[in-house]
Amino acid sequence: MDARLDYVAEASAGPVLKHVMAAGRALKDSALPAAVRELVALRVSQINGCAACIDMHTKDAAAAGEDQVRLNLVAAWPEATVFTEAERAALALAEQGTRIADAATGVDDGVWQRAIRHYDEQQLTALVLLVSFMNMTNRMNVITRRPGGGYEAGRFH
Repeated sequence: MDARLDYVAEASAGPVLKHVMAAGRALKDSALPAAVRELVALRVSQINGCAACIDMHTKDAAAAGEDQVRLNLVAAWPEATVFTEAERAALALAEQGTRIADAATGVDDGVWQRAIRHYDEQQLTALVLLVSFMNMTNRMNVITRRPGGGYEAGRFH
């Protein structure tokens, strides 16, 4: 399966993509714990059906030592017992932040309060930016039908 459009190779996308890639690198250097970043990126990508990002974040997380059982259970995190309360708070915020169109209120106060119990302002900022960033990149890939399966762990590090 080929993508509809290879926007990465399109010269006119270069000025924008250099900033998108820089934003992705900055998020990797944020105060948010690496495991939380990968779990959130994976869950947002699952919700949006982004095969390329699911492929990337699953492989990068596994290469960084993430447990396969946890990766398998991200899609059903509310019913899984393998996530910490802090990870569950981040996943809940990511889920509601991604499903904004499905819920007229966006992220509810209870989910926000749970998140602020586990993350400081710097980490919360990184979490909100990560959820937003992943939604943007997921949409770029879903619109162009960028396939998953060929990613090699660490390629964008």
